[in-house]
Amino acid sequence: MSQQSWNLRGEYMESCNCDYLCPCIYTNPQGEATFDNCTALMVYRVDEGSCDGVSLNGLSFALVIRSGKVMADGDWIFACVVDEAADADQRAVMTTILGGEAGGTPGMIQANLVGDYRGIAFKPISFEADGLKRETEIPDVFAFDIEGVASRNGSGEPFYIDNTSHPANRRLALARAKEMHVHAFGLDLDMVGEGNNGHFAPFDWSN
Repeated sequence: MSQQSWNLRGEYMESCNCDYLCPCIYTNPQGEATFDNCTALMVYRVDEGSCDGVSLNGLSFALVIRSGKVMADGDWIFACVVDEAADADQRAVMTTILGGEAGGTPGMIQANLVGDYRGIAFKPISFEADGLKRETEIPDVFAFDIEGVASRNGSGEPFYIDNTSHPANRRLALARAKEMHVHAFGLDLDMVGEGNNGHFAPFDWSN
């Protein structure tokens, strides 16, 4: 399975419980999280994707992460969600990719950072984007609502941070969360009105 050829391209968004701006982003990620752990929720919308002839176009997936105080130390709690609209072939392929067996970015994460892999669920995943706003919901798993931090230069663009070591993209838009909730995989967290950290960007993964 490790020799499978696959690619996933599209858009991603994220929120974590750290204060804006999350220390992991600008410390590669060696800095300490705001709290005793970093809980990060990531959603990926696949606009173009395939694996050994199986089309993955139009699917979404999500990653649920809880690290300790320093993300780079590893030993993460890690789980995934795949769009329940995926058929049997797509589910098999996405399970292999996200489980790390097919290499690429998920393989790096699983091999180097995950200590407690809690598997894959299949649920409906919403991915809403409107200007600087991003919103997602996965019933009985998580939801968050973020908005890009607009520059005052009048361009309508958010601030960006570049040359990061983030798995989604080296260049990330900066955002703040209006709310963030997770109640799944043994994790429980609710944050409302705290302006905690968020990001969004295109992503392009392959192996």
